[in-house]
Amino acid sequence: MRPKATSIYGSEAETGSRTRTFAIGGHVLPAPKPAPGLYLVATPIGHLGDITLRALETLAGVDVIACEDTRISRRLTERYAISAELKPYHEHNAALARPKILEKLAQGASIALVSDAGTPLISDPGFKLVREACAAGHSVIALPGPSSVLAALSVAALPTNRFFFEGFLPPKETARRARLTDLARIDATLVLFESGNRVQDTLRDLADLMGTRDAAICRELTKMHEEVRRANLAELAREADALETRGEFVLVIGPPAADAQIMTADALDDLLRGALEHHSVKDAVAHAVELSGRPRRAVYARALELAKEVNARGRHGED
Repeated sequence: MRPKATSIYGSEAETGSRTRTFAIGGHVLPAPKPAPGLYLVATPIGHLGDITLRALETLAGVDVIACEDTRISRRLTERYAISAELKPYHEHNAALARPKILEKLAQGASIALVSDAGTPLISDPGFKLVREACAAGHSVIALPGPSSVLAALSVAALPTNRFFFEGFLPPKETARRARLTDLARIDATLVLFESGNRVQDTLRDLADLMGTRDAAICRELTKMHEEVRRANLAELAREADALETRGEFVLVIGPPAADAQIMTADALDDLLRGALEHHSVKDAVAHAVELSGRPRRAVYARALELAKEVNARGRHGED
């Protein structure tokens, strides 16, 4: 019997008794009810086999599983014959559902929180629930496991001693480029999420603003059509039009080079050409000076030369 998916968190009497077990390879295993508290359970980012035994035992034993989309979480519970009740908890119903979860916790319930994929709270709902559960004195327990952030870092072949996770960039071009300009200053490997319908534009912006840093495009990690492309940003941007855009993307960008305080002449030209396509000479120079480490006077002189080239090409094109 499939668990019901409603937005009302009822009492134990309303949900009724059930068998707390899960199954692996035809073997049925018991799952004792966990101690009262909120359990943050990491779930697979693609391959359903990427789940821990502790996570399965917890999901099978809790009173309720709070999840973003009951249809997605049901694929996991059905795979492992888990009969715990699924209840939606997402950004659209959180204000209504959160007090009901807290009430259940106060009554001694054990509740699991899962996201559609990966570790809860990482670019997913749950922060306010965890904060309020902690404030109310309830136990909050993390069950570590799959994470697309760490999976992408592990296969990108880029430095992992220091990284900065940004999540999703702003969808609008102006805001996205402004944010990337800020991120370019960070001396660490960058990890970004991006949707398929924006990934090509984002790659071009990255190449424009960060030059030829090494990077990796990680698509559909752990799934059937998993793909990882490794190259510098300029190369990836040039190939963006041929990129398969279906699926979920994690972009990993290496840190600035140790001598990146002084940008090479070729890199400066690339940076200025890209900036001049979108901005005035004044704004392009200000942007290039900030990122290149070169003197403003030299950058300004080079920008004027490149602007003349751009204008000449424009006139030639009009003829």
